[in-house]
Amino acid sequence: MSTVAFIGLGNMGGPMAVNLVKAGFTVKAFDLSKDALHHVSEQGAIPAPSACAAAAAADIVVTMLPAGKHVRALYLGDDTNKGIIDVVGQGTLLIDCSTIDAQSARFVAEQAKAKGLEFIDAPVSGGTAGASAGTLTFICGGSDSAFDQAQGVLNAMGANIFHAGAAGAGQVAKICNNMLLSVLMVGTSESLQMGIDHGLDPKVLSEIMKVSSGGNWALDKYNPCPGVMQSVPSSNGYQGGFMVDLMVKDLGLSQEAALLSNSSTPMGSLARSLYVNHARQGNGKRDFSSIFEQFNNKG
Repeated sequence: MSTVAFIGLGNMGGPMAVNLVKAGFTVKAFDLSKDALHHVSEQGAIPAPSACAAAAAADIVVTMLPAGKHVRALYLGDDTNKGIIDVVGQGTLLIDCSTIDAQSARFVAEQAKAKGLEFIDAPVSGGTAGASAGTLTFICGGSDSAFDQAQGVLNAMGANIFHAGAAGAGQVAKICNNMLLSVLMVGTSESLQMGIDHGLDPKVLSEIMKVSSGGNWALDKYNPCPGVMQSVPSSNGYQGGFMVDLMVKDLGLSQEAALLSNSSTPMGSLARSLYVNHARQGNGKRDFSSIFEQFNNKG
């Protein structure tokens, strides 16, 4: 089995790294959080003193970071610190699973290519539950050869692996998906609340809409109305899942992308405004399905 450097061990990265250990990979891990690093070390990963130390002896580097600036800094370095592309050996495959702007992904890929290295942007869908279960969807941008080389490690963490196109394509596909998800969640929330306002049982209304023309993923898998569906954040005080702050970030990326391509995204723009307002009301750390509360009597 290959040696994998895994950098970024948060709510998503930690379980992903653990699944690589379970699959038999040697995992050299690093995170700025000592607690996060300790947790994956208890599961069999080898702690590294720095990101570059983890990457130096790896066959594959996997990163899961908050934003484009962090990805650029880690891979490319700066005036005082070396980047990952300066310390890894030839033939090392670089896979970034962060959700960032496509321009950053393309720039890092170009710089890696200049060093003779393959880089894939591979943002994920599936949330923390998918990360833990190893059922994530990976949406990849990069060369055909790099995508083929990445299959083994990605299949150890996910159930669906897609090649969206060249470098940056994975990021574009991911933000298109999340923009649609936000629109569906807002529409589902306001529709359910209107039914409740007219005396309907939200469980019955949900079942009706699931098998009718309004059916969608939120109704099937992630109902935003408390008590309708068990084992989802709405029935747990909107704790866990995908934070509002992260949805705001992704919707910001979608609108930046829309400006660059002169795309018309009125629904995405409205969804972003609603989620920004929701976050400003103190809901940033709650699950994104809590947008439901904007439409009920407590909102």
